[in-house]
Amino acid sequence: MSKEGVKKLQMATRKKLRKFTSLRGKEVQPGEFWDLVIVTAVDESQRDAYELQIAEKVYRKELPLGIHYKVFSDPPGAKIGNGGSTLYALQRLNDIYGKALGRFRVILIHAGGFSQRLPNASALGKIFAALPLGDPLYQMLELKLAMYVDFPSQMKPGVLVTCADDIEIYSIAEDESIRFDKPGFTALAHPSPLSIGTTHGVFVLEPRENSGSSEMENISCLHFLHKPSVNKMRDSGAVCKRHGGCFSLTDSEFVYTDSTYYVDYVTAMSLLGLLMEVGPLECEIDAYGDFLQALGPKATVAYTSNTANVTKEESSLVEIRQKIFGRLRGTDLNVILLNNSQFYHIGTTSEYLYHLTQDPVLRSELGLLSSAFSVYPNEGPEGSTVSCVMYSVLDPSCSVAPRSVVEYSRLEMGVTVGRGSIVSGCWVRPGLSVPDKVFMHSLCVNHQDQDRFVTIIFGIDDNLKHSVEAPAYMDRLKLFGVSLLDCLSHWGLGDGVLRFSGDTSGCSLWNACLFPVCSDPQSSFSRSLEMLQAVLGGSTLTLPKDTKLLSMHESLLCKNLKEMLAFRKGLYDDIMQKKPSN
Repeated sequence: MSKEGVKKLQMATRKKLRKFTSLRGKEVQPGEFWDLVIVTAVDESQRDAYELQIAEKVYRKELPLGIHYKVFSDPPGAKIGNGGSTLYALQRLNDIYGKALGRFRVILIHAGGFSQRLPNASALGKIFAALPLGDPLYQMLELKLAMYVDFPSQMKPGVLVTCADDIEIYSIAEDESIRFDKPGFTALAHPSPLSIGTTHGVFVLEPRENSGSSEMENISCLHFLHKPSVNKMRDSGAVCKRHGGCFSLTDSEFVYTDSTYYVDYVTAMSLLGLLMEVGPLECEIDAYGDFLQALGPKATVAYTSNTANVTKEESSLVEIRQKIFGRLRGTDLNVILLNNSQFYHIGTTSEYLYHLTQDPVLRSELGLLSSAFSVYPNEGPEGSTVSCVMYSVLDPSCSVAPRSVVEYSRLEMGVTVGRGSIVSGCWVRPGLSVPDKVFMHSLCVNHQDQDRFVTIIFGIDDNLKHSVEAPAYMDRLKLFGVSLLDCLSHWGLGDGVLRFSGDTSGCSLWNACLFPVCSDPQSSFSRSLEMLQAVLGGSTLTLPKDTKLLSMHESLLCKNLKEMLAFRKGLYDDIMQKKPSN
Protein backbone atom coordinates (compact mmCIF):
# COMPACT_ATOMS: atom_id res chain seq x y z
CA MET A 1 0.00 0.00 0.00
CA SER A 2 1.24 3.49 -0.83
CA LYS A 3 2.24 5.91 1.93
CA GLU A 4 -0.51 8.23 0.74
CA GLY A 5 -3.09 5.45 1.05
CA VAL A 6 -1.90 4.54 4.56
CA LYS A 7 -2.03 8.17 5.69
CA LYS A 8 -5.55 8.61 4.33
CA LEU A 9 -6.69 5.45 6.15
CA GLN A 10 -5.16 6.68 9.41
CA MET A 11 -6.80 10.09 9.14
CA ALA A 12 -10.21 8.69 8.15
CA THR A 13 -10.15 6.08 10.91
CA ARG A 14 -9.12 8.51 13.65
CA LYS A 15 -11.92 10.85 12.53
CA LYS A 16 -14.49 8.04 12.90
CA LEU A 17 -13.10 7.11 16.33
CA ARG A 18 -13.32 10.72 17.49
CA LYS A 19 -16.89 10.99 16.26
CA PHE A 20 -17.93 7.78 18.04
CA THR A 21 -16.13 8.88 21.22
CA SER A 22 -18.22 12.07 21.17
CA LEU A 23 -21.39 9.92 21.12
CA ARG A 24 -20.44 7.54 23.96
CA GLY A 25 -22.61 8.19 26.99
CA LYS A 26 -24.64 10.82 25.13
CA GLU A 27 -28.36 10.82 24.32
CA VAL A 28 -28.23 10.75 20.52
CA GLN A 29 -30.63 12.73 18.37
CA PRO A 30 -32.91 11.18 15.72
CA GLY A 31 -30.88 10.50 12.60
CA GLU A 32 -27.57 10.87 14.43
CA PHE A 33 -27.05 7.15 15.07
CA TRP A 34 -28.73 3.79 14.56
CA ASP A 35 -32.34 3.42 15.67
CA LEU A 36 -31.76 -0.23 16.59
CA VAL A 37 -28.58 -2.19 17.31
CA ILE A 38 -29.28 -5.92 17.09
CA VAL A 39 -26.80 -8.60 18.17
CA THR A 40 -27.49 -12.28 17.46
CA ALA A 41 -26.69 -15.14 19.84
CA VAL A 42 -26.58 -18.88 19.28
CA ASP A 43 -28.83 -19.76 22.24
CA GLU A 44 -30.55 -18.30 25.30
CA SER A 45 -27.49 -18.73 27.53
CA GLN A 46 -25.37 -16.70 25.15
CA ARG A 47 -28.16 -14.16 24.84
CA ASP A 48 -28.16 -13.73 28.63
CA ALA A 49 -24.39 -13.17 28.60
CA TYR A 50 -24.69 -10.55 25.86
CA GLU A 51 -27.58 -8.73 27.53
CA LEU A 52 -25.69 -8.52 30.83
CA GLN A 53 -22.65 -7.01 29.14
CA ILE A 54 -24.60 -4.54 27.03
CA ALA A 55 -26.56 -3.42 30.11
CA GLU A 56 -23.28 -2.83 31.94
CA LYS A 57 -21.93 -0.82 28.99
CA VAL A 58 -25.03 1.36 28.91
CA TYR A 59 -24.85 1.85 32.70
CA ARG A 60 -21.20 2.94 32.44
CA LYS A 61 -22.06 5.19 29.48
CA GLU A 62 -19.68 3.37 27.17
CA LEU A 63 -22.25 3.31 24.33
CA PRO A 64 -24.48 5.97 22.76
CA LEU A 65 -27.70 6.29 24.76
CA GLY A 66 -31.33 6.75 23.80
CA ILE A 67 -31.50 3.89 21.29
CA HIS A 68 -32.59 0.25 21.52
CA TYR A 69 -29.96 -2.46 21.97
CA LYS A 70 -31.44 -5.93 21.57
CA VAL A 71 -30.07 -9.47 21.55
CA PHE A 72 -31.94 -12.17 19.62
CA SER A 73 -31.05 -15.84 20.11
CA ASP A 74 -31.52 -18.54 17.52
CA PRO A 75 -34.42 -20.91 18.21
CA PRO A 76 -33.53 -24.21 19.89
CA GLY A 77 -32.87 -27.16 17.61
CA ALA A 78 -30.84 -27.42 14.43
CA LYS A 79 -28.07 -24.95 13.60
CA ILE A 80 -29.43 -22.34 11.18
CA GLY A 81 -26.32 -20.32 10.23
CA ASN A 82 -26.09 -16.54 10.04
CA GLY A 83 -28.61 -16.52 7.19
CA GLY A 84 -31.14 -18.26 9.40
CA SER A 85 -30.30 -15.86 12.21
CA THR A 86 -30.97 -12.97 9.84
CA LEU A 87 -34.42 -14.32 8.99
CA TYR A 88 -35.39 -14.94 12.61
CA ALA A 89 -34.08 -11.50 13.63
CA LEU A 90 -36.29 -9.92 10.97
CA GLN A 91 -39.22 -11.91 12.32
CA ARG A 92 -38.58 -10.72 15.88
CA LEU A 93 -38.22 -7.12 14.73
CA ASN A 94 -41.46 -7.33 12.77
CA ASP A 95 -43.25 -8.87 15.77
CA ILE A 96 -42.05 -6.09 18.09
CA TYR A 97 -42.31 -3.02 15.87
CA GLY A 98 -44.72 -3.93 13.08
CA LYS A 99 -45.01 -1.29 10.36
CA ALA A 100 -42.95 1.15 12.45
CA LEU A 101 -39.92 -0.93 11.43
CA GLY A 102 -40.24 0.73 8.02
CA ARG A 103 -38.90 3.95 9.59
CA PHE A 104 -35.87 2.44 11.33
CA ARG A 105 -32.23 2.14 10.41
CA VAL A 106 -31.01 -1.11 11.89
CA ILE A 107 -27.56 -2.64 12.28
CA LEU A 108 -27.62 -6.44 12.66
CA ILE A 109 -24.37 -7.89 14.04
CA HIS A 110 -23.99 -11.66 13.77
CA ALA A 111 -22.25 -12.79 16.95
CA GLY A 112 -23.68 -16.27 17.53
CA GLY A 113 -21.39 -19.27 17.88
CA PHE A 114 -18.95 -20.75 20.37
CA SER A 115 -15.77 -19.23 18.93
CA GLN A 116 -13.83 -22.48 18.97
CA ARG A 117 -10.93 -20.88 17.10
CA LEU A 118 -10.72 -17.97 19.58
CA PRO A 119 -11.79 -19.65 22.84
CA ASN A 120 -11.07 -16.66 25.10
CA ALA A 121 -14.21 -15.22 23.46
CA SER A 122 -16.30 -18.39 23.87
CA ALA A 123 -17.90 -17.66 27.24
CA LEU A 124 -18.69 -13.96 26.87
CA GLY A 125 -18.77 -13.60 23.08
CA LYS A 126 -16.48 -12.50 20.23
CA ILE A 127 -18.44 -9.25 19.88
CA PHE A 128 -17.05 -8.45 23.35
CA ALA A 129 -13.43 -9.33 22.49
CA ALA A 130 -11.14 -6.62 23.85
CA LEU A 131 -9.12 -4.22 21.70
CA PRO A 132 -6.24 -2.07 23.00
CA LEU A 133 -7.66 1.39 22.39
CA GLY A 134 -10.14 3.80 23.90
CA ASP A 135 -10.94 4.87 27.43
CA PRO A 136 -13.12 3.13 28.49
CA LEU A 137 -11.59 0.20 26.63
CA TYR A 138 -13.05 -0.67 23.25
CA GLN A 139 -14.41 -4.09 22.51
CA MET A 140 -15.38 -5.31 19.04
CA LEU A 141 -18.90 -3.94 19.54
CA GLU A 142 -17.65 -0.37 19.97
CA LEU A 143 -15.23 -0.71 17.07
CA LYS A 144 -17.93 -1.97 14.71
CA LEU A 145 -20.18 0.93 15.69
CA ALA A 146 -17.29 3.39 15.33
CA MET A 147 -16.25 2.21 11.86
CA TYR A 148 -19.86 2.53 10.65
CA VAL A 149 -20.61 5.75 12.54
CA ASP A 150 -21.17 7.71 9.30
CA PHE A 151 -23.63 5.22 7.81
CA PRO A 152 -26.96 5.92 9.59
CA SER A 153 -27.26 9.51 8.39
CA GLN A 154 -26.78 8.35 4.78
CA MET A 155 -29.11 5.35 4.95
CA LYS A 156 -32.74 4.84 4.11
CA PRO A 157 -34.75 2.55 6.42
CA GLY A 158 -33.43 -0.97 6.25
CA VAL A 159 -30.89 -3.34 7.76
CA LEU A 160 -27.08 -3.34 7.64
CA VAL A 161 -25.81 -6.92 8.05
CA THR A 162 -22.31 -7.49 9.43
CA CYS A 163 -20.26 -10.02 11.44
CA ALA A 164 -18.70 -9.67 14.87
CA ASP A 165 -15.16 -10.80 14.08
CA ASP A 166 -14.05 -8.57 11.21
CA ILE A 167 -12.89 -4.98 10.85
CA GLU A 168 -13.22 -2.80 7.77
CA ILE A 169 -10.95 0.23 7.52
CA TYR A 170 -11.56 2.63 4.62
CA SER A 171 -11.20 6.19 3.43
CA ILE A 172 -13.19 8.20 0.89
CA ALA A 173 -12.84 11.70 -0.50
CA GLU A 174 -13.98 14.60 1.68
CA ASP A 175 -16.83 15.47 -0.68
CA GLU A 176 -18.10 11.88 -0.92
CA SER A 177 -20.29 9.76 1.35
CA ILE A 178 -21.26 6.10 1.46
CA ARG A 179 -24.99 6.07 0.79
CA PHE A 180 -27.37 3.19 1.34
CA ASP A 181 -30.38 4.58 -0.48
CA LYS A 182 -31.10 2.16 -3.34
CA PRO A 183 -33.64 -0.67 -3.42
CA GLY A 184 -32.41 -4.24 -3.08
CA PHE A 185 -29.02 -5.07 -1.63
CA THR A 186 -26.01 -2.74 -1.43
CA ALA A 187 -22.67 -4.33 -0.51
CA LEU A 188 -19.28 -2.94 0.43
CA ALA A 189 -16.42 -4.35 -1.66
CA HIS A 190 -12.68 -4.36 -1.03
CA PRO A 191 -9.84 -4.92 -3.51
CA SER A 192 -8.14 -8.18 -2.57
CA PRO A 193 -5.54 -10.59 -3.97
CA LEU A 194 -6.97 -13.52 -5.91
CA SER A 195 -5.86 -15.87 -3.12
CA ILE A 196 -8.14 -14.04 -0.67
CA GLY A 197 -11.02 -14.32 -3.13
CA THR A 198 -10.93 -18.13 -2.86
CA THR A 199 -12.07 -17.90 0.79
CA HIS A 200 -14.53 -15.00 0.46
CA GLY A 201 -17.37 -13.76 -1.70
CA VAL A 202 -16.32 -12.17 -5.01
CA PHE A 203 -18.26 -9.63 -7.09
CA VAL A 204 -18.51 -9.85 -10.89
CA LEU A 205 -18.98 -6.22 -11.89
CA GLU A 206 -20.21 -4.34 -14.93
CA PRO A 207 -17.31 -3.47 -17.26
CA ARG A 208 -15.95 0.03 -16.61
CA GLU A 209 -13.00 2.21 -17.44
CA ASN A 210 -10.35 3.49 -15.04
CA SER A 211 -10.88 0.74 -12.48
CA GLY A 212 -9.84 1.89 -9.02
CA SER A 213 -9.10 5.44 -10.12
CA SER A 214 -10.91 6.97 -7.11
CA GLU A 215 -11.29 5.98 -3.48
CA MET A 216 -14.96 5.07 -3.87
CA GLU A 217 -17.10 3.95 -6.82
CA ASN A 218 -20.76 2.95 -7.08
CA ILE A 219 -21.52 0.17 -9.55
CA SER A 220 -23.95 -2.65 -10.26
CA CYS A 221 -22.97 -6.28 -9.75
CA LEU A 222 -23.77 -8.82 -12.45
CA HIS A 223 -23.14 -11.91 -10.40
CA PHE A 224 -21.82 -12.91 -6.96
CA LEU A 225 -19.39 -15.83 -6.53
CA HIS A 226 -19.02 -17.64 -3.20
CA LYS A 227 -15.47 -18.84 -2.43
CA PRO A 228 -14.64 -19.40 -6.11
CA SER A 229 -11.48 -20.96 -7.54
CA VAL A 230 -9.03 -18.67 -9.35
CA ASN A 231 -10.10 -20.21 -12.67
CA LYS A 232 -13.76 -19.52 -11.84
CA MET A 233 -12.93 -15.88 -11.08
CA ARG A 234 -11.15 -15.53 -14.42
CA ASP A 235 -13.85 -17.33 -16.41
CA SER A 236 -16.57 -15.17 -14.81
CA GLY A 237 -14.83 -11.87 -15.51
CA ALA A 238 -14.29 -11.05 -11.83
CA VAL A 239 -10.55 -10.35 -12.14
CA CYS A 240 -9.61 -6.67 -12.44
CA LYS A 241 -6.38 -5.15 -13.73
CA ARG A 242 -4.62 -2.53 -11.67
CA HIS A 243 -4.05 0.76 -13.45
CA GLY A 244 -2.25 2.69 -10.74
CA GLY A 245 -5.27 4.23 -9.05
CA CYS A 246 -6.03 1.52 -6.50
CA PHE A 247 -4.54 2.57 -3.17
CA SER A 248 -4.88 -0.71 -1.29
CA LEU A 249 -2.94 -3.21 -3.39
CA THR A 250 0.30 -3.60 -5.25
CA ASP A 251 -0.93 -6.72 -7.11
CA SER A 252 -1.34 -6.28 -10.87
CA GLU A 253 -4.54 -8.34 -10.70
CA PHE A 254 -7.18 -8.31 -7.99
CA VAL A 255 -10.81 -9.04 -7.22
CA TYR A 256 -13.39 -7.22 -5.13
CA THR A 257 -14.41 -9.23 -2.05
CA ASP A 258 -17.36 -8.86 0.31
CA SER A 259 -17.73 -7.76 3.92
CA THR A 260 -20.91 -5.92 4.96
CA TYR A 261 -24.17 -5.31 3.12
CA TYR A 262 -27.37 -3.32 3.41
CA VAL A 263 -30.92 -4.51 2.61
CA ASP A 264 -33.68 -1.95 2.15
CA TYR A 265 -36.87 -2.36 4.16
CA VAL A 266 -39.04 -3.70 1.30
CA THR A 267 -36.47 -6.36 0.38
CA ALA A 268 -36.02 -7.28 4.05
CA MET A 269 -39.74 -7.91 4.32
CA SER A 270 -39.51 -10.12 1.21
CA LEU A 271 -36.84 -12.16 3.00
CA LEU A 272 -39.11 -12.42 6.02
CA GLY A 273 -41.79 -13.82 3.71
CA LEU A 274 -39.36 -16.61 2.88
CA LEU A 275 -39.27 -17.72 6.52
CA MET A 276 -43.05 -17.72 6.63
CA GLU A 277 -43.07 -19.82 3.47
CA VAL A 278 -40.60 -22.52 4.56
CA GLY A 279 -41.47 -22.65 8.26
CA PRO A 280 -38.96 -23.72 10.94
CA LEU A 281 -35.45 -24.03 9.48
CA GLU A 282 -33.65 -27.35 9.71
CA CYS A 283 -30.40 -26.46 7.97
CA GLU A 284 -27.68 -23.81 7.99
CA ILE A 285 -28.17 -20.84 5.66
CA ASP A 286 -25.31 -18.49 4.80
CA ALA A 287 -26.28 -14.82 4.88
CA TYR A 288 -23.63 -14.18 2.22
CA GLY A 289 -23.38 -17.19 -0.07
CA ASP A 290 -27.04 -18.19 -0.02
CA PHE A 291 -28.53 -14.68 -0.29
CA LEU A 292 -26.08 -12.81 -2.51
CA GLN A 293 -25.65 -15.57 -5.10
CA ALA A 294 -29.33 -15.14 -5.97
CA LEU A 295 -28.81 -11.48 -6.94
CA GLY A 296 -27.81 -9.68 -10.12
CA PRO A 297 -28.85 -10.14 -13.77
CA LYS A 298 -26.44 -13.02 -14.40
CA ALA A 299 -27.39 -15.07 -11.33
CA THR A 300 -28.49 -18.62 -12.12
CA VAL A 301 -30.08 -21.38 -10.09
CA ALA A 302 -26.96 -23.55 -10.50
CA TYR A 303 -25.43 -22.51 -7.15
CA THR A 304 -28.35 -23.98 -5.22
CA SER A 305 -27.09 -27.54 -5.72
CA ASN A 306 -23.40 -26.77 -5.11
CA THR A 307 -22.62 -27.83 -1.54
CA ALA A 308 -18.82 -27.81 -1.84
CA ASN A 309 -18.43 -25.02 0.73
CA VAL A 310 -21.08 -26.28 3.14
CA THR A 311 -19.93 -27.28 6.64
CA LYS A 312 -22.72 -29.81 7.15
CA GLU A 313 -24.90 -30.85 4.25
CA GLU A 314 -28.60 -31.22 5.06
CA SER A 315 -31.21 -32.68 2.74
CA SER A 316 -33.36 -29.55 2.95
CA LEU A 317 -30.58 -27.11 1.99
CA VAL A 318 -31.00 -27.34 -1.80
CA GLU A 319 -34.75 -26.86 -1.52
CA ILE A 320 -34.32 -23.81 0.76
CA ARG A 321 -31.76 -22.31 -1.62
CA GLN A 322 -34.11 -22.74 -4.53
CA LYS A 323 -36.82 -20.89 -2.62
CA ILE A 324 -34.35 -18.11 -1.77
CA PHE A 325 -33.40 -17.86 -5.44
CA GLY A 326 -37.04 -17.74 -6.49
CA ARG A 327 -37.83 -14.98 -4.03
CA LEU A 328 -34.72 -12.82 -4.65
CA ARG A 329 -34.26 -13.39 -8.39
CA GLY A 330 -34.12 -10.08 -10.24
CA THR A 331 -33.25 -8.12 -7.09
CA ASP A 332 -30.48 -5.57 -7.59
CA LEU A 333 -27.06 -6.02 -6.05
CA ASN A 334 -25.44 -2.59 -5.87
CA VAL A 335 -21.79 -2.46 -4.90
CA ILE A 336 -19.77 0.33 -3.28
CA LEU A 337 -16.13 -0.19 -4.22
CA LEU A 338 -13.86 1.01 -1.42
CA ASN A 339 -10.57 1.19 -3.28
CA ASN A 340 -8.60 2.45 -0.31
CA SER A 341 -9.68 -0.07 2.29
CA GLN A 342 -8.46 -2.94 4.42
CA PHE A 343 -10.42 -5.95 5.64
CA TYR A 344 -9.24 -7.72 8.79
CA HIS A 345 -10.54 -10.95 10.26
CA ILE A 346 -9.94 -11.51 13.98
CA GLY A 347 -11.54 -14.89 14.56
CA THR A 348 -8.63 -17.14 15.56
CA THR A 349 -5.95 -17.08 18.25
CA SER A 350 -3.25 -16.60 15.61
CA GLU A 351 -5.10 -13.65 14.02
CA TYR A 352 -5.77 -12.11 17.44
CA LEU A 353 -2.10 -12.29 18.40
CA TYR A 354 -0.83 -11.07 15.05
CA HIS A 355 -3.11 -8.08 14.66
CA LEU A 356 -2.75 -6.92 18.27
CA THR A 357 1.01 -7.37 18.64
CA GLN A 358 2.72 -7.61 15.24
CA ASP A 359 0.64 -6.03 12.48
CA PRO A 360 2.13 -2.54 12.01
CA VAL A 361 -0.56 -1.49 9.53
CA LEU A 362 -3.61 -2.13 11.70
CA ARG A 363 -1.81 -0.84 14.78
CA SER A 364 -1.08 2.46 13.03
CA GLU A 365 -4.54 2.73 11.45
CA LEU A 366 -6.39 2.29 14.75
CA GLY A 367 -3.72 3.64 17.08
CA LEU A 368 -3.54 0.39 19.04
CA LEU A 369 -1.58 0.50 22.31
CA SER A 370 0.71 -2.02 23.99
CA SER A 371 -1.08 -1.35 27.30
CA ALA A 372 -4.70 -0.22 27.44
CA PHE A 373 -6.87 0.37 30.51
CA SER A 374 -4.44 -1.53 32.72
CA VAL A 375 -2.13 -1.19 35.68
CA TYR A 376 1.15 -2.24 34.05
CA PRO A 377 4.01 0.19 34.71
CA ASN A 378 6.59 -1.86 32.81
CA GLU A 379 5.08 -1.70 29.33
CA GLY A 380 7.78 -1.87 26.67
CA PRO A 381 8.50 0.69 23.95
CA GLU A 382 6.10 0.94 21.04
CA GLY A 383 7.73 -1.01 18.20
CA SER A 384 6.88 -3.24 15.30
CA THR A 385 6.43 -6.20 17.67
CA VAL A 386 5.05 -5.65 21.15
CA SER A 387 3.14 -7.33 23.92
CA CYS A 388 -0.46 -6.33 24.53
CA VAL A 389 -1.97 -5.89 28.00
CA MET A 390 -5.66 -4.98 28.30
CA TYR A 391 -8.01 -4.50 31.25
CA SER A 392 -5.51 -6.14 33.63
CA VAL A 393 -3.63 -5.47 36.86
CA LEU A 394 0.02 -6.54 36.86
CA ASP A 395 2.56 -6.21 39.64
CA PRO A 396 5.51 -3.98 38.60
CA SER A 397 7.83 -7.01 38.74
CA CYS A 398 5.87 -8.92 36.07
CA SER A 399 7.07 -9.27 32.49
CA VAL A 400 5.13 -10.06 29.33
CA ALA A 401 7.18 -11.10 26.30
CA PRO A 402 6.53 -9.68 22.81
CA ARG A 403 3.73 -11.20 20.71
CA SER A 404 1.70 -12.14 23.81
CA VAL A 405 -1.69 -10.87 24.98
CA VAL A 406 -2.82 -10.56 28.60
CA GLU A 407 -6.46 -9.55 29.06
CA TYR A 408 -8.90 -9.35 31.98
CA SER A 409 -6.29 -10.84 34.31
CA ARG A 410 -4.51 -10.25 37.60
CA LEU A 411 -0.80 -11.17 37.70
CA GLU A 412 0.99 -11.12 41.04
CA MET A 413 4.66 -10.52 41.88
CA GLY A 414 7.28 -11.98 39.53
CA VAL A 415 4.91 -13.59 37.03
CA THR A 416 6.33 -13.98 33.53
CA VAL A 417 4.51 -14.67 30.27
CA GLY A 418 6.44 -16.17 27.34
CA ARG A 419 6.26 -15.20 23.68
CA GLY A 420 3.17 -15.74 21.56
CA SER A 421 0.83 -16.67 24.43
CA ILE A 422 -2.66 -15.60 25.51
CA VAL A 423 -3.58 -15.26 29.20
CA SER A 424 -7.26 -14.40 29.60
CA GLY A 425 -9.47 -14.06 32.66
CA CYS A 426 -6.78 -15.48 34.97
CA TRP A 427 -5.54 -14.79 38.49
CA VAL A 428 -1.88 -15.85 38.60
CA ARG A 429 0.02 -16.48 41.83
CA PRO A 430 3.48 -14.99 42.48
CA GLY A 431 6.48 -16.37 40.63
CA LEU A 432 4.70 -18.49 38.03
CA SER A 433 5.89 -18.61 34.43
CA VAL A 434 3.66 -19.14 31.40
CA PRO A 435 5.59 -20.83 28.56
CA ASP A 436 5.72 -19.67 24.93
CA LYS A 437 2.81 -20.22 22.54
CA VAL A 438 0.28 -21.28 25.18
CA PHE A 439 -3.39 -20.36 25.60
CA MET A 440 -4.67 -20.14 29.21
CA HIS A 441 -8.19 -19.01 30.05
CA SER A 442 -10.01 -19.28 33.39
CA LEU A 443 -13.77 -19.64 33.72
CA CYS A 444 -16.07 -19.66 36.74
CA VAL A 445 -18.51 -22.58 36.59
CA ASN A 446 -21.49 -23.84 38.56
CA HIS A 447 -20.36 -27.33 39.53
CA GLN A 448 -22.60 -29.41 41.78
CA ASP A 449 -24.37 -26.23 42.92
CA GLN A 450 -21.13 -24.54 43.94
CA ASP A 451 -18.98 -21.81 42.40
CA ARG A 452 -15.85 -23.46 41.07
CA PHE A 453 -13.09 -22.57 38.60
CA VAL A 454 -11.58 -24.23 35.54
CA THR A 455 -8.53 -23.03 33.60
CA ILE A 456 -8.46 -24.15 29.99
CA ILE A 457 -5.02 -24.81 28.49
CA PHE A 458 -4.18 -25.37 24.84
CA GLY A 459 -1.30 -24.75 22.50
CA ILE A 460 -1.82 -21.66 20.35
CA ASP A 461 -1.58 -23.82 17.23
CA ASP A 462 -3.81 -26.67 18.50
CA ASN A 463 -6.89 -27.46 16.42
CA LEU A 464 -9.80 -27.62 18.85
CA LYS A 465 -12.32 -28.52 16.14
CA HIS A 466 -10.43 -31.52 14.71
CA SER A 467 -12.27 -34.65 15.79
CA VAL A 468 -11.89 -38.43 15.65
CA GLU A 469 -14.68 -40.97 15.48
CA ALA A 470 -14.15 -42.55 18.91
CA PRO A 471 -11.97 -42.33 22.06
CA ALA A 472 -9.96 -45.27 20.72
CA TYR A 473 -8.40 -42.89 18.18
CA MET A 474 -7.47 -40.15 20.66
CA ASP A 475 -3.78 -40.61 19.82
CA ARG A 476 -4.58 -38.65 16.63
CA LEU A 477 -5.49 -35.59 18.69
CA LYS A 478 -2.57 -33.25 19.43
CA LEU A 479 -2.38 -31.10 22.59
CA PHE A 480 0.67 -28.77 22.76
CA GLY A 481 1.85 -30.66 19.67
CA VAL A 482 1.91 -33.93 21.66
CA SER A 483 -0.39 -36.92 21.26
CA LEU A 484 -3.31 -36.66 23.70
CA LEU A 485 -2.57 -40.24 24.76
CA ASP A 486 0.96 -39.22 25.76
CA CYS A 487 -0.42 -36.23 27.68
CA LEU A 488 -2.65 -38.55 29.71
CA SER A 489 0.35 -40.67 30.67
CA HIS A 490 2.14 -37.58 32.01
CA TRP A 491 -0.91 -36.89 34.20
CA GLY A 492 -1.18 -40.43 35.52
CA LEU A 493 -4.45 -40.99 33.66
CA GLY A 494 -5.21 -44.07 31.58
CA ASP A 495 -6.95 -43.72 28.24
CA GLY A 496 -9.99 -45.44 29.76
CA VAL A 497 -10.32 -42.63 32.31
CA LEU A 498 -10.71 -39.81 29.78
CA ARG A 499 -14.28 -38.77 29.18
CA PHE A 500 -15.63 -36.84 26.17
CA SER A 501 -18.67 -34.66 26.77
CA GLY A 502 -21.69 -34.06 24.57
CA ASP A 503 -21.97 -35.77 21.20
CA THR A 504 -19.28 -38.46 21.38
CA SER A 505 -19.63 -39.30 17.70
CA GLY A 506 -16.95 -36.60 17.39
CA CYS A 507 -14.14 -36.63 19.96
CA SER A 508 -12.01 -33.46 19.97
CA LEU A 509 -9.97 -31.26 22.26
CA TRP A 510 -13.10 -29.14 22.59
CA ASN A 511 -15.09 -31.87 24.35
CA ALA A 512 -12.22 -33.76 26.01
CA CYS A 513 -12.62 -33.58 29.81
CA LEU A 514 -9.06 -32.57 30.70
CA PHE A 515 -9.27 -29.57 33.00
CA PRO A 516 -9.42 -29.79 36.82
CA VAL A 517 -12.24 -28.19 38.78
CA CYS A 518 -10.83 -26.09 41.66
CA SER A 519 -12.22 -24.00 44.49
CA ASP A 520 -10.58 -20.68 43.52
CA PRO A 521 -9.14 -19.10 40.35
CA GLN A 522 -5.55 -19.04 41.62
CA SER A 523 -5.51 -22.78 42.37
CA SER A 524 -7.21 -23.49 39.07
CA PHE A 525 -4.54 -21.64 37.10
CA SER A 526 -1.71 -23.25 39.06
CA ARG A 527 -3.06 -26.79 38.64
CA SER A 528 -3.54 -26.44 34.88
CA LEU A 529 -0.08 -24.89 34.54
CA GLU A 530 1.41 -27.87 36.43
CA MET A 531 -0.26 -30.21 33.92
CA LEU A 532 1.22 -28.24 31.04
CA GLN A 533 4.68 -28.22 32.60
CA ALA A 534 4.54 -32.00 33.12
CA VAL A 535 3.93 -32.53 29.40
CA LEU A 536 6.55 -30.03 28.25
CA GLY A 537 9.12 -31.24 30.79
CA GLY A 538 8.53 -34.96 30.27
CA SER A 539 7.66 -35.51 33.94
CA THR A 540 4.65 -37.14 35.63
CA LEU A 541 2.02 -35.31 37.66
CA THR A 542 -0.39 -37.21 39.87
CA LEU A 543 -3.75 -35.48 40.22
CA PRO A 544 -5.61 -35.92 43.54
CA LYS A 545 -8.01 -38.88 43.35
CA ASP A 546 -11.12 -36.79 43.86
CA THR A 547 -10.23 -34.35 41.05
CA LYS A 548 -13.15 -33.64 38.73
CA LEU A 549 -12.30 -32.87 35.11
CA LEU A 550 -14.37 -30.79 32.69
CA SER A 551 -14.09 -30.04 28.97
CA MET A 552 -14.27 -26.61 27.37
CA HIS A 553 -17.68 -27.70 26.02
CA GLU A 554 -18.96 -28.55 29.53
CA SER A 555 -17.43 -25.45 31.10
CA LEU A 556 -19.46 -23.25 28.75
CA LEU A 557 -22.65 -25.13 29.55
CA CYS A 558 -22.26 -24.49 33.28
CA LYS A 559 -20.45 -21.12 33.17
CA ASN A 560 -21.25 -18.62 35.90
CA LEU A 561 -21.63 -15.37 33.99
CA LYS A 562 -22.24 -13.13 36.97
CA GLU A 563 -19.10 -14.28 38.77
CA MET A 564 -16.96 -13.86 35.65
CA LEU A 565 -18.30 -10.35 35.17
CA ALA A 566 -17.82 -9.65 38.90
CA PHE A 567 -14.13 -10.56 38.50
CA ARG A 568 -13.90 -8.02 35.67
CA LYS A 569 -15.70 -5.47 37.83
CA GLY A 570 -13.04 -5.94 40.50
CA LEU A 571 -10.33 -5.28 37.92
CA TYR A 572 -12.24 -2.24 36.67
CA ASP A 573 -12.45 -0.75 40.16
CA ASP A 574 -8.74 -1.34 40.82
CA ILE A 575 -7.71 0.17 37.49
CA MET A 576 -9.93 3.23 37.97
CA GLN A 577 -8.54 3.73 41.48
CA LYS A 578 -4.91 3.51 40.32
CA LYS A 579 -5.23 5.58 37.13
CA PRO A 580 -2.81 8.58 37.21
CA SER A 581 -5.69 11.04 36.80
CA ASN A 582 -7.07 9.87 40.12
